[in-house]
Order: sequence, then structure tokens, then C-alpha cells
Amino acid sequence: MTITLAVDCMGGDHGPAVVVPAALEFLDRDRDCAVILVGRAADLQPYLAKADPALAGRWSVQHASEVVDMHDPLATALRIKKDSSMRVMANLVKEGRADGAVSAGNTGALMAVSRFVLKTLPGIDRPAIATTLPTLRGHTYVLDLGANVDCAPEHLLQFGIMGAMLAAALEHDERPSVGLLNIGAEEIKGNEVVKRAGELLKDSGLNFIGNVEGDDIYQGTADVVVCDGFVGNVALKTSEGLARMIGTFLREEFSRNLLTRIAGLAALPVLKAFKARVDPRRYNGASLLGLKGVVVKSHGSADVFAYRHALEQAAEAARQKLPEKIAARMAAVRPAPTLCD
Repeated sequence: MTITLAVDCMGGDHGPAVVVPAALEFLDRDRDCAVILVGRAADLQPYLAKADPALAGRWSVQHASEVVDMHDPLATALRIKKDSSMRVMANLVKEGRADGAVSAGNTGALMAVSRFVLKTLPGIDRPAIATTLPTLRGHTYVLDLGANVDCAPEHLLQFGIMGAMLAAALEHDERPSVGLLNIGAEEIKGNEVVKRAGELLKDSGLNFIGNVEGDDIYQGTADVVVCDGFVGNVALKTSEGLARMIGTFLREEFSRNLLTRIAGLAALPVLKAFKARVDPRRYNGASLLGLKGVVVKSHGSADVFAYRHALEQAAEAARQKLPEKIAARMAAVRPAPTLCD
């Protein structure tokens, strides 16, 4: 079965200069996929002129005259720029012309546009943002990462279900473990929202292992870590800052004097292996879960390598029919009524 992705070529820091080459590289690696490149046709043409003739017929261009800028208010993205590359991309998924969508554009606008166009799945009150983080055991999926800063226990239950289905689809593991991020492993720890969420997750039929703490994220204690968007975003940004600090410290220490430079040369193979192991580009691509369609958000500063990973993630989620699996699981797990926003 051919998977077709709609790709917002105008979003992010680099626009078509990165997105089009990444899409073509993706097609070269995955012969069962096609892409619809969405954006200003004239801006895309210089990069498409370099496309391998062997890929002809597997890519097409859908012109969109407008672009959602990184600082555009949500109202502009929703009500004014109706022919933006982001909006047209989402419409392609809604119309069934694409099986999934990828954009590196404004995260808030992408969530708002995707939710408006595609709507949420039955039983899902709020879509969530999930991403992959490296661990000692491989990687784990964490959600929510900022879409929902104030959550009720039922929302955290929904996040757990969506995260478990994401891990099951992408890792081909029918029973991924789910942990609830808390300030302690004991059930008595945490605020009332987290305590109640723990009870709901325990009765959900998921492979719920209980509370996990911040250090458990990188230990790989759980395949899926659930939290509200406020906590998740703080954890993510803290992790990114720590990674940059460690990288800076290593460069400073190895360049301190002649001896440390020599030591750095000797350690270069180890440093390169370490860098590859924790390379954030390998984990690029945050899934917007809970929508009636596959939508993946790439980091705005992604290069070709990183953006290709986001495309691969979207293709696999579409191939595994992730939204349908989330909907089916939500229909089977209803320990508590859903909430209205």
C-alpha cells in the first residue's frame, strides 16, 4: 500500500531549502511512499529541478499562496490565511488525498489548524504532543509536551492511551509499559490530579507500571511517560539545555591546552559515537495525537537528516493506522466520562 504524505514546505527556519531535499531523500529510501509538496510553487521549483528522474510520479506540488509565519497569532492562521501551506496540507489529509502530514511551522498554529480541520477522535477531549527521548534502554515516548498546561485526571488517562497506541504502532509492541510522571514512586505522592489519574490508568487495561520520577525518563523505566503539558514542556526544555551545557563543557575542556587537545584527538572516535547516540536529529518529529489524521511536527531548525526522520515517523504512523487504533482503544476503555474543554 502506498502511503502519501502532505508536506508543508514553507514552515520552519529553512523552508523549501531543507524540506524539499528531505522529502526527495525520504522517497529514495522508502519506495512505498509518495509526497505532496505544499507551498509556493515558484519557491519549490529550484529544488525540484535537482530531483532524481527515478522519483518522477511519486511527488507532486500543491500550490499554496500564503505562509503561516512563526509569530503569527492563532487567529491569523485560522481565519485569515486560509490558503496557507499549513492549512492546505491539513485539508489534503481531511479530503483523503494524503495519509498524513508533516510541518516544521509554528507549533501552536499547527495544533490549532489541525484540530480545526481534522477534528478530534471520539472520546478525546484534547490532542497532545508526544515525542521520543533517548534512554539507557533505547528510547521512550513522552506526552504531553506543551499543548495542555492544565489537565484533569481524565485528560492524563487519554494521554496514556494515545501514548501507548503510538508506542505500539511505531515499536510493534502490543503492550508498551506506561508510567505517570510524579514526584515519587509511591501512590500517595503527588497532587490530587495525578493521584486520581493514577487510579484511572490502573483500571484502564493498559500496561500501567505506576508512578515514575524524572530520572526514570532517561533510565527507560517506562516505554511511555505521561504528564501534563506544563510539566512535560519544562522537562523537555531542561533536557535540551542540559545537553547543550554538556556539549559546551566537553568542547571547552578538550580545547583548554595542548595536552587536552591531544587527548581530544585520541578520544575522537568515542566522542563521535557518543554524539551519534544522543543526536537529537534522530528523534526529530513530535506526533500530534488525538486527531482524525496523522500529523507530525518537525523541529523548526531541522536539517535534511532530521526532517527525513520526521517524514519516516509520519509514514509509519499512517501505515499502522494510528488514529484508528487510538479510536478503537478509546471505545474499549471508558472508565470515566470525557470532559469538555
